[in-house]
Amino acid sequence: MVDVKALVEAGVHFGHRTDKWHPRMKRYLAGSRGGIHWIDPEKTRQQLENASRFLEKLSGEGGKVLFVGCKRQAAPNVEECAAASESFYVSHRWLGGTLTNLVTIRKSVERMRWIDHLEEKGLMDRMPKKEVAVLRREYGKLRRHLWGIRGMEKSPEALIVVDVVREAIAVSEARKLRIPIVAIVDTNADPEAIDYPIPANDDSIRSVRLILRELNQSIIEGKTRLGWSPALPVDEAASGEEQASQVPSHVPFAGAALT
Repeated sequence: MVDVKALVEAGVHFGHRTDKWHPRMKRYLAGSRGGIHWIDPEKTRQQLENASRFLEKLSGEGGKVLFVGCKRQAAPNVEECAAASESFYVSHRWLGGTLTNLVTIRKSVERMRWIDHLEEKGLMDRMPKKEVAVLRREYGKLRRHLWGIRGMEKSPEALIVVDVVREAIAVSEARKLRIPIVAIVDTNADPEAIDYPIPANDDSIRSVRLILRELNQSIIEGKTRLGWSPALPVDEAASGEEQASQVPSHVPFAGAALT
């Protein structure tokens, strides 16, 4: 487990301006300096340890985790961690209904696979150029939004969220479905809405990276107890037969609107 020194070196203790704070974060603060709230790094360490224990137990029982972080400081780290532990992720923009209307989201995933199938099999070569251009633009949007959850057939057993203010819709949907939430919570956010709040700077790349990697390591350790090992870096479909079984013969409904 990471120590306080490493947390401080990563800048986890730097909060927001004192006039932007949420009063319920008071118990996690060490004070303020220069008009900026400072988070107590020992409290961060304790909360990170609690969250890590939860995730290790959850993944050790076969539970699936969804990483959510769409801000610039979070997205690359979210994608990296999700790839390492073979978890789900959303790193571009949270689509309303991703959890509460998963049936419609799955229809959009199905359509994304169908367009990909057309491209891979060379079927677009027989189509009008304008139609191909429209399909490729649609595929680009679908992929940006849905690639990280393409295999999510049901709701995950937990969410890991970076910036609960920005990702308020994701938090709301998870709470509605009673899905446990682990989150990096900065001084401007309400920790009471989170099951496992980790008080820390959510605007620093180093802070976000350190915490996400620690949490992800717990997921990996839990999964390893089940006999899991990382898959080889292969494409979405390992074989033509597998991909064919995933692609519908009909034209899928477009599903969730993407803008």
